[in-house]
Amino acid sequence: MKHLLGQIFRSGKFLFGFVIFMIIMLTVLIYPLLVEYPPLKTISRGTFLPPGIYVNVYDSMTFSESYTLILDNAATKRIASKLNAEDRQAMKEWLVIGAELPEDEIDVDDTAKLIDLWTTNFDPTVRLPGMTNADRNYYIRLTASLDGLLATEGATVAVANEDTGVLEEKYVIDQTTYVNVGEVPNVRVLPLGTDNFGRDVLTELIKAISVSLTIGFVAGTVATTIGLILGLVSGYIGGIVDDLIMFITNLFTVIPSIILLILISFSIGQEKRGAFTIAVVIGFTSWVWTARAVRAQVISLRNRDHVNLSKLSGHSIIHILAMDILPYIASYVVMALILQISSGILAEAGLSILGLGPRTTEVPTLGLMLNWALIYQAPLLGKWWAYFPVILIIALIAFSMNLMNTGLDQVFNPALRD
Repeated sequence: MKHLLGQIFRSGKFLFGFVIFMIIMLTVLIYPLLVEYPPLKTISRGTFLPPGIYVNVYDSMTFSESYTLILDNAATKRIASKLNAEDRQAMKEWLVIGAELPEDEIDVDDTAKLIDLWTTNFDPTVRLPGMTNADRNYYIRLTASLDGLLATEGATVAVANEDTGVLEEKYVIDQTTYVNVGEVPNVRVLPLGTDNFGRDVLTELIKAISVSLTIGFVAGTVATTIGLILGLVSGYIGGIVDDLIMFITNLFTVIPSIILLILISFSIGQEKRGAFTIAVVIGFTSWVWTARAVRAQVISLRNRDHVNLSKLSGHSIIHILAMDILPYIASYVVMALILQISSGILAEAGLSILGLGPRTTEVPTLGLMLNWALIYQAPLLGKWWAYFPVILIIALIAFSMNLMNTGLDQVFNPALRD
């Protein structure tokens, strides 16, 4: 065993795939210990918040000490964050077409002049040729963001007088006032922002990986077990039993597994489709190729000398299959299990994208996250953090498992060794 493990871990492909898979597994195990937020808890009233560090404005003003920093590029950064190159070009295009201003009089690099021209000439009721409602709303939001952009005075904080109700100045926040983020009580880091429901995508993704891997392991175990048993019995006994099993196997081969999955999942109903149920369904529709491959291996082994000797010794069929044949195909069964786990994860993702995956009120899965992103048009809106990390994780899991399978194949199959 020690020699065999040494051979396996000397395989570059297996080792590379194993490292990727273990990194994913360790992340799934360690992250919930550090961040104990419920994965499906809504933390934002808005949707698709971009990745970043979110600091509570109220706490930063009232519960943290303020500091004065004289930074030369502070105003430049403030303007650039509110008015980027694309916004400037869009303003120029509107001024040229909508206000009919000469193009050479509009300098997009002169922020003060550009804002002055925009404030003077922009009319939200004017519709340019080909302008959509989305374009019109964009210009309105852009105009609102320019308010006070070039102002040099501070922001006044006022409170209502308890007796008169009149607002009275409490203090002024200068543009040179800063706070130390470490002193603000409420800070939330959202490396992947929030999804369409206002939920932390990273926390949701980690939980989804865990659930999808569980589905993959259950589906892979079910499919491999069914395929192994049918393949062993069919290949060893032969005759009518072999014909019957192969007839059933051929029926499942003719009907695409995805069609069976869709029909079975649809018939179960949304309320009864839990993660475990979906995993079992995937397993029961994915055993065919494992059964055929195991049968072919058993046929080549059933007339070996050690098997015939076991027959003459009066051993039962179960004993012969378990003790004399199974050890010789164990490596192949392990490789089949790896591929079945990968296929199970991909099958769940496909079902969930079609809206036939596990019910959405319990736990997230990788497929459900893609389904939510597509339903709420995250790709069209450019909200990459809602779907791209999910696609990347699915690709990494499938890639790592296929690498491990290829590495094992090279170890156990001498014909493939370099």
